[in-house]
Amino acid sequence: MIFLWIALGLLVLFLAVVLIRTLAFCPLPEREANHAPIDFDKEKAVEDLAAMIRCKTISDQDSSKEDEGEFEKFIALLSERFPLVHKTCSLHRPDRRALLYCWQGREEGDPTVLMAHYDVVSVEAENWSRDPFCGEIEDGVLWGRGTLDTKGTLNAILQSVEYYIQKGFTPKNTIYLAFGGDEEINGNGAPSIVQWFKDHSIHPALVVDEGGAVVQGAFPGVKRSCALVGIAEKGLMNVAFEFSGNGGHASAPPVHTAVGLLSRACLRLEGHPPKGKLTKPVAEMFNVLGRHSTFAYKLIFANLWCFSPLLKLICKFSGGELNAMVRTTCAFTTMQGSKGLNVMPPYAKMTANMRIICEDTVKETLEYVKKTVADPKIKISLMNGTDPSPISRTEGKGWEDVSAAIHDTWPEALVSPYLMMACSDSRHYRDLSDCVYRFSAMALSKEERGMIHGNDERIPLETIHRAVEFYIRLIKKR
Repeated sequence: MIFLWIALGLLVLFLAVVLIRTLAFCPLPEREANHAPIDFDKEKAVEDLAAMIRCKTISDQDSSKEDEGEFEKFIALLSERFPLVHKTCSLHRPDRRALLYCWQGREEGDPTVLMAHYDVVSVEAENWSRDPFCGEIEDGVLWGRGTLDTKGTLNAILQSVEYYIQKGFTPKNTIYLAFGGDEEINGNGAPSIVQWFKDHSIHPALVVDEGGAVVQGAFPGVKRSCALVGIAEKGLMNVAFEFSGNGGHASAPPVHTAVGLLSRACLRLEGHPPKGKLTKPVAEMFNVLGRHSTFAYKLIFANLWCFSPLLKLICKFSGGELNAMVRTTCAFTTMQGSKGLNVMPPYAKMTANMRIICEDTVKETLEYVKKTVADPKIKISLMNGTDPSPISRTEGKGWEDVSAAIHDTWPEALVSPYLMMACSDSRHYRDLSDCVYRFSAMALSKEERGMIHGNDERIPLETIHRAVEFYIRLIKKR
């Protein structure tokens, strides 16, 4: 009987601790926003971006789809549209498409790097409602490939610098504008810029690149919009699975065919994903946004010390972005076998795209794949891969300046760290700075986020204006 009372007492104590922690899980203090209007040439900002969109700066693994003349046309356009930037800032070209502008500061402190890329992915024009490179404006929206990814950002950066130079302003510390022209194909543009910094012993105090955005419905139970700032990004690896056999006529198949064996390997990996991990970017996001959630969710996020396994289980079975935040993911993307309907292939192959969670490595993930598949008849090999980025700080001047500029531009939004699922050029700065932040200065709906790399990409004019405001506010703090 005494054990029953002890158990009951422990249960009551547990529930009391959980409840007290939940009730104490209140929103963190927010600084007062300074949302004073900024007087800049909004019409010019739109017209300049429209002109950029008309340059068909497509980068593709198939070089026949690229037109180097369009890239040079774009670069010439920048000098025409931003004369003060080109008069005041020195321009370095460490690679054929890499552009590095240096805006010299008043002092000798560590500089800021503002990043964007001006190449875009290929288009299937027949699936668009209009010419993907028309740069047309209709009903308050600018149409065209690259408006969101990321000529809109590049335009906002240059508008801001032009704005300040015209006013006679010089930043306290040097600001570099680092623009890549081959980000979409993981080219050498950003690495060449980083190497230039290394050669000149430059270590940026702040790096800002594309990444999160201001979004609605990003977090369960939170009604306010959220400005998500990537403080790290997952690693990437592509893995090949190959089987070689005898092939033969499909009328007398063996017990397990080549495609069947590969399918079994696929099911083993999908059925046994890597264990979930609560990494710093995700834990900090839960800590910031969870405080604004409904009571049921607060109960979980305030008590991850006991509910973390439950949360990881929920993520595992829900899939999607929620699952991708807490574990290394594996997505099978291609498969090839026989070319004949009645012929068993002597060779079959499938590939998987994996996104590696922070604290894991390419080497460890490949070993996990081989161990899980556990089939010596299947050759498993690494096609390419990069480890996850280091995790940037969420304290100090760099983080505070970015957060303040966001809060002053979108006062209604909650600013939160998060883990970026995709890859960006900022990953190359891993050895140069511990203040690398991934934030696309835009408020994007779910529909608009789906247009990135998709059809009918377009941007509201108000979004163009807000992006300029963000960079004007950020630059003033540097």
